[in-house]
Amino acid sequence: MVTLPLIAPPSPARAHRTPRFAWPLAPPHQVVRAFEAPVTEYGPGHRGVDLAAAAGAAVLAAGDAVVVHAGPVADRTVVSLLHTGGLRTTYEPVTPTVRRGQPVRRGERIGTLNPGHEGCPTDACLHWGALRTTPPRSRTYLNPLHLVSNGRVRLLPRPDNSGSQRAHPNPR
Repeated sequence: MVTLPLIAPPSPARAHRTPRFAWPLAPPHQVVRAFEAPVTEYGPGHRGVDLAAAAGAAVLAAGDAVVVHAGPVADRTVVSLLHTGGLRTTYEPVTPTVRRGQPVRRGERIGTLNPGHEGCPTDACLHWGALRTTPPRSRTYLNPLHLVSNGRVRLLPRPDNSGSQRAHPNPR
């Protein structure tokens, strides 16, 4: 009798491959408002993350995609990219440097960050969103930070402001 594993072990090539997505801004990556999933498609929530940056910063494509929108939406300018597999990422407020239908590569400049994002506590903030559209017209909003995370959670010790030094277990 031969026993076969149900799950194949990860291949070394897969473990060291380049990530599919990257941050839409150059470092540092300061999240000033986190993702808050809406309970329903039209319910309250924060459908993306706000990243602090200087006005005029280059906004970069998070992954290889095709531009599906680059221009005004209501009172702001938005760039929307469609990635393989139906994932859409959005970037606002930006002055687009791309046009609809244009293919873009991960890390390519797609616009310039504008000031004026509502609720931003700094000079300017990029609102970066991610969603997946499912038939017939349902949208599932996703946390875009999961696109740049390797899935490992690493807990670090919290700074002790009392002046005493405590031993902490190795976080690895």
